[in-house]
Amino acid sequence: MVSSLRHSQFFYTTAPLPCPYLPNRTERKIIADLAVPQADALHSRLSRAGFRRSHTLAYAPMCENCTACIPIRLPVNRFTPDRTQKRTIRRNADLRATLVPPLATPEQYALFARYQDTRHTDGEMASMTATEYRTMVEDTPVQTLLAEFRTAEQTLIATCLIDQLEDGLSAVYSFYEPDAPQRSLGSFVILALIEKTKSLGLPYLYLGYWVRGSAKMTYKSRYRPAEILHHGTWQDLNPKHPPEGAE
Repeated sequence: MVSSLRHSQFFYTTAPLPCPYLPNRTERKIIADLAVPQADALHSRLSRAGFRRSHTLAYAPMCENCTACIPIRLPVNRFTPDRTQKRTIRRNADLRATLVPPLATPEQYALFARYQDTRHTDGEMASMTATEYRTMVEDTPVQTLLAEFRTAEQTLIATCLIDQLEDGLSAVYSFYEPDAPQRSLGSFVILALIEKTKSLGLPYLYLGYWVRGSAKMTYKSRYRPAEILHHGTWQDLNPKHPPEGAE
């Protein structure tokens, strides 16, 4: 897939950096600039090829001797919530989800900062300033939205940055109230996005990378069925028997 795009797009590789998912490993990425004409069409093609977006760039892992990061998406029309997921939906029945333009607000940033301070104190985003947060949200050359989840009292409790693709939605980054663990908000955001994708008549919700062996990413395999991109083909994921290279 990547080779077929080289005629219209330049690709670059990054220098090796410490892997954020697996210890004692380094990562390299292949990146492409999305700030080009027909950016939405290019973004959709790259997403189907396993790329993700950050700001104006699309990227995919290109690590030596490691293929642990595997693109994952949910075929929403085949999805059926399990017992735990049904409970999560009921617990959050009071929340209202609204899609808004990708404009950063102080309210969002306050929630983002609380989330980082509680859940990801050692992550690269933990020290992100309000200006950097605004850039993350607003610096986009493609169709991007924010999903805001609010209580009946209009308190913002969760947010997700979303890209709209030709064949689905892509969940770029989500954050939520860390002091409401009983709500399982991370799971609920995905469940709500599954329903939103269905309502738009789109077949897939893209969730980024599933990394077997990474505690940060194993939750993505809890949504069944899921599809992973393996050797250029999207196929159903069986977490108990992943394809070779998914370790």
